[in-house]
Amino acid sequence: MEPSTIELIGAALFAIAIAHTFCTDYFEHLAHTRPAHAGLWHLLGEVEVVFGLWALVLVVTIAIFTGPTAATTYIDSQNFTEPMFVFAIMVVAGSRPIIQLATQLVRLLARLMPLQKTVAFYLATLSFVPLMGSFITEPAAMTLAALILLEQYYSKNISTKLKYATLGVLFVNISIGGTLTPYAAPPVLMVASKWGWDTAFMMSTFGWKAALAVTFNAVAVTLLFYKELKSLGNKSGESQNTATETLPQLVLKDKTPILVTAVHIIFLIGIVVFAHHAAVFMGLLLFFLGFTEAYKRFQDPLILREGLMVAFFLAGLVTLGGQQQWWLKPLLMKLDEDALFFGAIALTAFTDNAALTYLGSLVEGLSDPLKYALVAGAVTGGGLTVIANAPNPAGFSILKSSFDEGSIHPLGLLAAALLPTLVAIIAFRFL
Repeated sequence: MEPSTIELIGAALFAIAIAHTFCTDYFEHLAHTRPAHAGLWHLLGEVEVVFGLWALVLVVTIAIFTGPTAATTYIDSQNFTEPMFVFAIMVVAGSRPIIQLATQLVRLLARLMPLQKTVAFYLATLSFVPLMGSFITEPAAMTLAALILLEQYYSKNISTKLKYATLGVLFVNISIGGTLTPYAAPPVLMVASKWGWDTAFMMSTFGWKAALAVTFNAVAVTLLFYKELKSLGNKSGESQNTATETLPQLVLKDKTPILVTAVHIIFLIGIVVFAHHAAVFMGLLLFFLGFTEAYKRFQDPLILREGLMVAFFLAGLVTLGGQQQWWLKPLLMKLDEDALFFGAIALTAFTDNAALTYLGSLVEGLSDPLKYALVAGAVTGGGLTVIANAPNPAGFSILKSSFDEGSIHPLGLLAAALLPTLVAIIAFRFL
């Protein structure tokens, strides 16, 4: 079946949007060198804006070719629940009580390690928090890990190599670390119900492999940058044998009452439980905003802007992605098990992995080995680019200000994620 004119234009705009993501650092550079139009260059340099911008072009194009009603109908036919969910979970997970609780848990784990505290804290953040994402969802885990890393490491004068290496491991570990359960990772969530994948299946088929890969990646990057991480502790006056450690400033503020923390946890759980029901979890978010207003003393400014920007990014991806089925679905149907696994890794770098597995779920008669290959490949490639996995824009948005000119180079992220991705390939394909 030949693609329609709109589908061809949609594919072209999707390719342009992808190319645009690789040029954002150039626009940020223009913002610094040509201040007369700095606002425009900053706008074009925002990765979170890219897909929303080109999605707008698509909608306008549909309106011109087929009429405003057709454009509105197309928008109404798309499912924007995931972007709204990521926004809601980011706001709640990024609140001070939740960050304090997560940081204390990481701190307790770090104390059990026979390492200098700054090194142990780093290792625990890159291993424990991504695996925790299987229970609090990947977007929440990404938000928590990024905020902890920003406060404890990225805000310090660490090397650019360490920044990129940490980002690459974080993105890959978050992508694979959510596969212990069927509801936490977006690409798994898209197929779990239809294919009958429950927690027991995920633990036995994906979970233990993911845990091994996450741990290996975290240990490897810690050993690789051990001297630099250790020097951070030495600079802050920390000795090798001290029992104390430098904690993020979030932990050092007014102690949050247990009841306030408990209410935040209840809101977090509620949003996770009703992840498929936008009206419910958005209602819970509004109640949460009211609660934080009532107890301002125990709150920091909520990351509303960052959450909205990420939601805008994902909504644009959904809008553009709706025009890619004509070439993605036939391509998936032609691949064998190995080709599907490695093809899914490659395709995930250029499209959201949840969209990829969703398209795969539309293919009837897919064998169990092919189902596994599709999902395993999708989560394996989820750290290669900012658009590969839904939580990536959240981490990107939180950490990018600590990079030169406030921009993360896409090729830098790709290079940093290659080795952790190779570890994930070995875990999911050969174990």
